[in-house]
Amino acid sequence: MKKISCLILVILSLAEVSCKKFLSETNPNNVTLGSYFKTQNDFDLAVNGAYVQLRGLYNNRGAWVMGEMRSDNAHYDYKSSDQAVATLNRYAVADFLDDKYNNQTPAKWNAGFNAISAVNVIIDHIDDIKLTDASRNAILGQVKFIRALVYFDLVRFYGGVPIYKHAPLTREETYIPRASAQEVYDLVIADATDAAAKLDAPAFPQTGRATKGAALTLLGDVYVTLKKYDLAENALKQVTTMGYSLFPSYGDAFQLANKNGRESVFEIQFNTGLAVPQANTEASVYNFLPRMVNTTVVTGVNFNNVTTVGGFNTPTQDLISAYEAGDQRLDASIAIAEGSFNATDDFTATAVKSSVDYIPPAGKVGRPFPRKYLHAHAIGNQTNDDWPVYRYAEVLLLLAESLNQQGKSGAALPYLNAVRERAFGDASHNISTATQEGLQTIILKERRVELAFENKRWLDLVRTGNAIKVMNDFGVKQKAQYSYLQPGSYNVTQDRLLFPIPNAEILLNDKLTQNPGY
Repeated sequence: MKKISCLILVILSLAEVSCKKFLSETNPNNVTLGSYFKTQNDFDLAVNGAYVQLRGLYNNRGAWVMGEMRSDNAHYDYKSSDQAVATLNRYAVADFLDDKYNNQTPAKWNAGFNAISAVNVIIDHIDDIKLTDASRNAILGQVKFIRALVYFDLVRFYGGVPIYKHAPLTREETYIPRASAQEVYDLVIADATDAAAKLDAPAFPQTGRATKGAALTLLGDVYVTLKKYDLAENALKQVTTMGYSLFPSYGDAFQLANKNGRESVFEIQFNTGLAVPQANTEASVYNFLPRMVNTTVVTGVNFNNVTTVGGFNTPTQDLISAYEAGDQRLDASIAIAEGSFNATDDFTATAVKSSVDYIPPAGKVGRPFPRKYLHAHAIGNQTNDDWPVYRYAEVLLLLAESLNQQGKSGAALPYLNAVRERAFGDASHNISTATQEGLQTIILKERRVELAFENKRWLDLVRTGNAIKVMNDFGVKQKAQYSYLQPGSYNVTQDRLLFPIPNAEILLNDKLTQNPGY
């Protein structure tokens, strides 16, 4: 014991004498931002990390709760015994009863600013090493596109938000006030324009990375939102010259074999084939199915989604009725799980049926679900589907809208009818003539059925000024149908067109202000 004590004293004495020397040396195992970027591969890995953050922005539960369930496209399966906080908070968003404490709406905010942070680190360190002009442009073009895409999403859901052009290094740089919505849009336009200038046109098959076509599509979408239709036309017409095309069948656009194909302008990447821990999955369809102890009949895989994920984003009859007779998109977008609900509102499926003219047989219930993201997979709650952000069909519809809103209705028809011909299989349902106002209504309805469950519907209602009337009218029908809805639900006012700034963010940053009504 004495020898051990003496040895410890000696070690401590040596440590004390040598501590200054040890502490003054750089630990080779300690990586800092200033020392990380040594090669182009380091930048490529960082760009990949920025792309990863987009998953939380576009396909997490908050994304479809806010983008689809908030609208007349989708509702939910009410389960009286499920009083979990997450469940009730999703109900609240759909019913317009959400408040600043809601735990579903902050996810989009958090994912967005995580992506912005990842982008800004790359921008701040792009000159740490010498890169070729081509490599530098490719890196900056991609991250500028990501930042523009994120801020465009955030400003439409939350209004003006803090603008970070560089990674904050101090508390003062971190806790800043909200910029105006116009200032955010100015940044989006600047970033998307720069991205379009730096990125190459798409080459097919695509890799899933941002291209000039994706940047110009984003720019066109922004200009349509801001009602700058001539600028939108200019951006979107360029996209039509880049080799994109529609698949012959609508359902083909979502097949796993066609990921990043000629109809894809930009999509969020998933790949279950990668080795753990790199493997990543898209499993939203399990959220969209009814709650089932065994999902095998519907998915081909035995999975229990009763207490975990199911019962949400249920297609409404209002949406199903919006499809015209002969529109092949209905069957490709929505299927029917046929079976029965039990006393606790859980479902047992006995078959999967087409939604076209569906009538449940005696003793059965038909529960619709979005089928466009359901494809063969091996593990429950893990699919290999990508999530579409922009498809070429939307480019055509945005271009048709931008032309029509300038009074060029005749010029808009070929772009609209290209989408409709694919939907109906021939030109029999082409639109031949309409007033400017009438054609705008047709285009917006076309967007609804073409882009169903791609998180576009709520944003379309807001940007076109239709959200308050459409959703209040829809709410009257909902409350007549569902006795569990509270009397105050679907009281849609101007304040409800934006979501609340997450309360946790306001507690952290006293310079943030809350949106009116929350």
